[in-house]
Amino acid sequence: MKKVFLTIIATSLVLFSFTTIIKTNYTVDINNSKVNWKGFKPTGSHYGTINISSGNFIVKVDKILGGEFTIDMNSIVDLDMAADNEYNAKLVGHLKSPDFFDVKKYPNGTFKITKTENKNGKILISGDLTLKDKTNPVSFLADVKIDKNGLTLKSETFKVDRSKYNVKFKSKSFFDDLKDQFINDEMEISVEVVANK
Repeated sequence: MKKVFLTIIATSLVLFSFTTIIKTNYTVDINNSKVNWKGFKPTGSHYGTINISSGNFIVKVDKILGGEFTIDMNSIVDLDMAADNEYNAKLVGHLKSPDFFDVKKYPNGTFKITKTENKNGKILISGDLTLKDKTNPVSFLADVKIDKNGLTLKSETFKVDRSKYNVKFKSKSFFDDLKDQFINDEMEISVEVVANK
């Protein structure tokens, strides 16, 4: 009886140790991770990037259990007008102003994973996106690769409604007299993240 008891205890310890070993934390490589954005208006569009300043993923075997990352809103840049330094600086300054993301008051955004599931060969990632102290659920499909050394995540393009984050400038959700001088509420976003052990 004592031998059986000891065997059960030993087996339990092995299983516990194995479970502990395979749950791994990966730290975001901030030099190789970013958010891509694109905004639209009737006369055209602008696009650029925002840096990811920190983050981590919790992984068990080949599945993301959770994680989050911080978006450095002060790092927002425009890329389509990069050659026109004066216009580019004016545009980026406006994006950082209270008209848009008010980066002085709200320097960071965050994305926190709430759920992941397999979907047609990709991973459907759901989570809470916070900008300007407003939090809303967001989901996107992503290609995810995980090995013993690290993780890479590249999302498909998905849409975020800026009006839900109190970004009001020339938004039809807040002003009804804009005619064709509006800026679309929906922005296109994609995420590229590299994380290492």
